[in-house]
Amino acid sequence: MLLFHAGHLPGGFLGVDLFFVLSGYLITGLLVGEATGRGRIALAVFWGRRARRLLPALVCVVVMTVVATWAWGSTAQLRFALDDLPWVGVQAVNWHYIAEQVGYWHASDTRVFAHLWSIGVEWQFYLAWPLVVAVAARGRCGERLVASLAGVGALVSLALTVSLGAAVDTTRAYEGTDTRGAALLLGALAATASVRNFVRRVTHRAADVVCLLLGCALAVAWAVTEGETTPLLFQGGLFLHSLASAVLIVLMAQVPGTWAARITGSGLPQGLGKLSYSLYLWHWPVYLLLLPRLSVLGDWGATVVAIGVSLVAAAVTKRFVEDPVRFRLGWARGRRGMIAMVAVALAGAILWVTVPEPVSGVGTVDIDQLE
Repeated sequence: MLLFHAGHLPGGFLGVDLFFVLSGYLITGLLVGEATGRGRIALAVFWGRRARRLLPALVCVVVMTVVATWAWGSTAQLRFALDDLPWVGVQAVNWHYIAEQVGYWHASDTRVFAHLWSIGVEWQFYLAWPLVVAVAARGRCGERLVASLAGVGALVSLALTVSLGAAVDTTRAYEGTDTRGAALLLGALAATASVRNFVRRVTHRAADVVCLLLGCALAVAWAVTEGETTPLLFQGGLFLHSLASAVLIVLMAQVPGTWAARITGSGLPQGLGKLSYSLYLWHWPVYLLLLPRLSVLGDWGATVVAIGVSLVAAAVTKRFVEDPVRFRLGWARGRRGMIAMVAVALAGAILWVTVPEPVSGVGTVDIDQLE
């Protein structure tokens, strides 16, 4: 995604689908494990963990981005940032862009929060899917029912994508929670016992071969896919990419010792993985505000500097914001955590009101003065 947004990897946007699949796999694994072990899912506890994991870094980046856009951004960027901010706060910015017809492929370079559409999809999935699993996972055949619902849901999502992807502007198909649900639900399907037990029967050698083929296929897709202009992208291409990602993930997780698992489990990928959330949050506003000022370095030179700045910002955010709230600050849990969330929401509302909205036309030429 970092290379795609910098203009160096045309199909890098497919990394979002890979992330969706992985997220669906991990979250569903946690949910069905809790349902199987305890007989029920503590939804409030689950949502509390998600909030502690995702909100602190998000709030930090959003606040700093608004201030930085006010200081260094253009008039249009600040106006759109203030317009998008309430929707970012309620985790529905993807539907805001769809309703306002903000084309993902053509207008996102004016929006410092354009990348947060995917976080909105994630949050909406985290709200709805646990409710489904909590009800469906009860009883002896609960996990099979969860698998069936995930599979059927993925197919329905595929049908919606094919239908909506025929439009001139494909933003609705690309950013809709219902259409992107296919990737999340394929990951969820891969996390169920029926799939895991089947994959465990795959031999180590066969798993290595399949992982190699899938890894090469994904790499080719990232290198040659040209955004919405790619034929068949919304007629099954996104679905096939997500399906390949799901198979690759479940093979690495359930067949120990594959080459793919050893590579992705090595030090560098693990280190980047720990920074990945904050890095994703930071990189887009850094790109919009910094890259135009680095043109003298050339495309790749500017990209290296921008990624370096994003990495530093992500590391600082993880060290001083993410980790303390997740692991060390007891007040972030329970009632005091809820009070803190309300206080943060109020602070965001105050920031939204306080930052002055730029006046259209400021700095332009008044024709009347030329007479």
